[in-house]
Amino acid sequence: MTTQRTELVQRKDAAAIAAHARELVLERARVSIAERGAFRIALAGGSTPRALYALLAQSQAEFARWHVYFGDERAVPPEHADSNYRMAREAWLGAGQVPPAQVHRMQGELGAGSAAAQYERELVSSFGSREVPRFDLVLLGMGADGHTASLFPGTTALSEARLFVASTWVEKLSTNRITLTLRTLNAARHALFLVAGADKAPALREVLHARADGPRLPAALVRPWEGELTWLVDSAAASGLSGS
Repeated sequence: MTTQRTELVQRKDAAAIAAHARELVLERARVSIAERGAFRIALAGGSTPRALYALLAQSQAEFARWHVYFGDERAVPPEHADSNYRMAREAWLGAGQVPPAQVHRMQGELGAGSAAAQYERELVSSFGSREVPRFDLVLLGMGADGHTASLFPGTTALSEARLFVASTWVEKLSTNRITLTLRTLNAARHALFLVAGADKAPALREVLHARADGPRLPAALVRPWEGELTWLVDSAAASGLSGS
């Protein structure tokens, strides 16, 4: 199984990325609802996704058919300043467009290990299957070190081949995180990376030019088996690419 299509889309800045992403997300939602009756999206943390969420809060869509999940989370309560759920709630989900029962947060307050196990059960229950959950769209960011979700270089979660959700110790941050595994990310129908900033340029170049037989950064390992992969990047992040 191979990725059906990989696309690199360049926009001027983070605001332009958010605007383009809004249209892409809404179109993906329309298609998913028409074909399967629901739209299942996994959210990312970070400033660029936050701008997208603010735009979604101002949008019209069949939000009653949306199911919202999270790609990763910190081991903190939902009111904590570091919580990805809190960020998404403040920017968008708090508006109530998506029914609260269809917002599936990672319960970081349980601790990373318990939260990962609980979210695994949540995915099985809400998708109604023990097969790997297949999201219609997974939103992802990328750090300057090439990490995505909470899959950091050198972490054990990168090699997790059985679980849908894992807890992982991130040495550089001296903390535990909860994250969807590569198994889950690569089952998505569409993975969308949002990457902005000149500090991401070296990692972006390495990811996009990674050799299949060589060492690869975590973000380069996201290649949906039977889905699409889109890199939506700003000019600063693309500055290290040939022809940019």
